[in-house]
Amino acid sequence: MQATTGQLRAAMPHVLAAPKDKAPIQMLCRRPGFGEREFVSKLDLTVAQGIPGERWQTGPWMRLPDGSPDPRIQVSILPTRVMNAVWLDRDAQPHPGDPIVADLDCSYGNLPVGSRLQAGTAVLEVSDVFNDACIKWKQRYGTPAKDWITQREHIHLRLRGLLCKIVQDGSVTTQDRLTKLS
Repeated sequence: MQATTGQLRAAMPHVLAAPKDKAPIQMLCRRPGFGEREFVSKLDLTVAQGIPGERWQTGPWMRLPDGSPDPRIQVSILPTRVMNAVWLDRDAQPHPGDPIVADLDCSYGNLPVGSRLQAGTAVLEVSDVFNDACIKWKQRYGTPAKDWITQREHIHLRLRGLLCKIVQDGSVTTQDRLTKLS
């Protein structure tokens, strides 16, 4: 079961009403390998290793010119309301794989590039890399879900969420909230 264009259009008012700050964290997920998901109540976040035990260290989709993992994609944050709009069949469709799922307005207007978020005791910085939803997103959640993310008038909303680099080591739990730092 995949969301239709009409269902996604109908979900927009709810998506747009997401909190701009102090966002509750719904899920934490570690991806040790491709297609693997471990749902945890706490994630350690480190500047040097990203999320220890996560595939960012060994299989990132972006690398620096020297071949090392690009720190701008260490952590992805998916808005809860977007996840709920597209992930309709939780038995047959895999979890999107974002380490943090939070009820957060991820728009450029709310979180410009360079914004910082307190995530538990860690600090994240919003990257300049746009998360346009990979081909796996389209395969799992359908063409309308992919088109919704990349639709020209939706780009500024960052519906697929944020990509962040870790700027301060720490831990985040499902009891924490993502809080904007000034």
